[in-house]
Amino acid sequence: MEDDAPVIYGLEFQARALTAQTAETDAIRFLVGTQSLKFDNQIHIIDFDDENNLINKSVLLHDAGEIWQIGSSPADKAIVNTCYNKTSESRVCSCAALWRIPPEWESGNQECPEDSSHNPQSLELLCPLESAAHGPPACCDCLKNMRKKIPNVPNRCSYKKLDLLFLESQNLRAAGFTDEIQVTAVVIMVHQQPEGAHCSDTCHQPSASLRYQCCEGVLWEPMGDGKRVISLAENHVLVWDLQESSSKATISSSATLEGKGQLRFTAGKWSPHHSGSQLATANDTAIRGWDLRSMSQIYCMENAHGQLVRDLDFNPNRQYYLASCGDDCKVKFWDVRHLTEPIKSLEEHSHWVWSVRYNHSHDQLLLTASSDSRVILSNMVSISSEPFGQMVDEEALSDCEDNPMEDKGKEPLQDSIIASYEEHEDSVYAVEWSAADPWLFASLSYDGRLVINRVPRALKYRILL
Repeated sequence: MEDDAPVIYGLEFQARALTAQTAETDAIRFLVGTQSLKFDNQIHIIDFDDENNLINKSVLLHDAGEIWQIGSSPADKAIVNTCYNKTSESRVCSCAALWRIPPEWESGNQECPEDSSHNPQSLELLCPLESAAHGPPACCDCLKNMRKKIPNVPNRCSYKKLDLLFLESQNLRAAGFTDEIQVTAVVIMVHQQPEGAHCSDTCHQPSASLRYQCCEGVLWEPMGDGKRVISLAENHVLVWDLQESSSKATISSSATLEGKGQLRFTAGKWSPHHSGSQLATANDTAIRGWDLRSMSQIYCMENAHGQLVRDLDFNPNRQYYLASCGDDCKVKFWDVRHLTEPIKSLEEHSHWVWSVRYNHSHDQLLLTASSDSRVILSNMVSISSEPFGQMVDEEALSDCEDNPMEDKGKEPLQDSIIASYEEHEDSVYAVEWSAADPWLFASLSYDGRLVINRVPRALKYRILL
């Protein structure tokens, strides 16, 4: 049974940002963001015609800056988010924003002008996510440095008795700050001490805010109505409520990753389980879980990988299972209830693994992308929701794992590497399953090559039948 050949699409610029259009379940559509320092960046809307094995494209301008991450609303296919870099005063700032795709582009290339790539239309800016970390500024290193530069600050007071509102970066030197302070904070709003109050460590409640120009990623609430997102800004988790058709965003809660050194999130994933109340994040070699109701940490694996953790993904059918990948060339699978060691580990790549993705419908299928220029499709059936070839509920799976000798007649199917896709010639930074077709996926390498592939037919029919 011969499989269809991969379909390759080349972008003019380098790229590393890829997402499926989550809210679009009728058409196979992917969004790709470019990463160019010299030219205006673009978002390419890629529609795949499965019957004819053809690609149709539309191009939109993203002149705000080079795109590092892109995502799409789970409820409104016209709304996307980007994390991007822009240059300001010879410095690079990392920002995030929500955008609207013009109406004539929402339905794909069929209704778009044929010369969209030559005369592209710009995205409509809905709302910048200017990351405001609410809490005592004393826990922030950059604010500590700033406070040292302000004279007459009481040693034991977390706040300065003054109000600095919207202190722009160009005014830092005028306010007494020198170039030696490499800060990302551009807005400080310090709580003013009440008249007649005595200064002490507890004299003020956390009511200050600090805006960061550094965003590691934006996460949409899975299975949600498109009204909540999370942004990871340096070492802060910020939960945003979106109003007025995503044109306004306010922070509803936040949490801070505290510890020694310059802590910074490298990846995050919002769990589709537990009513959307849990989040997993990665920083350096550690993986942490957060309860979004209390904004507190609920589990931690300090040395989950030997080197930097690059990506995370939750099993869509098994609520406690999490996959991770990193610079140690490994993909690991975790049961977050038992964190002493991974339940499974793969080492099929020869360089850093940048992306890991569970199939949304068939959780035994797993994609990984690496800077060894390969995409690998694995069949991890032994730790899936169908270890015996049929769906098994979570309680039955736990019983099987606790008592593996009870039923010798039902042996779990064997895990295997299904295919290694080698159509790329550069580092593959992203891989995504289609939201409309569970057997189709796209991968993106840094040289701007997008490759669309399918699960082999033999495996597809074996899973279905």
